[in-house]
Amino acid sequence: MTPDVIAVRAMPDYTLVAQFETGEWRIFAMHSYLAFPAFAPLWDVALFARVHVAHGTVAWTDEIDLSPDTLYLRGLPWEEGAA
Repeated sequence: MTPDVIAVRAMPDYTLVAQFETGEWRIFAMHSYLAFPAFAPLWDVALFARVHVAHGTVAWTDEIDLSPDTLYLRGLPWEEGAA
């Protein structure tokens, strides 16, 4: 079972850095996802920056979220303080 996200940050260039309940950090590029209509509003930098954790999932609005599975399985390991 994929661990829940406990913290998330928007980084430059439409990437996310997420911390999971295991203590692991992952970095995830959103570029290819922004081509999908469901994520297209996130091209707005101000909206992208409003990313937050909601019930173990990464979310921006009530309609836009990203599963912890996607972040964990497709994200790359990242060390806190690396950027």
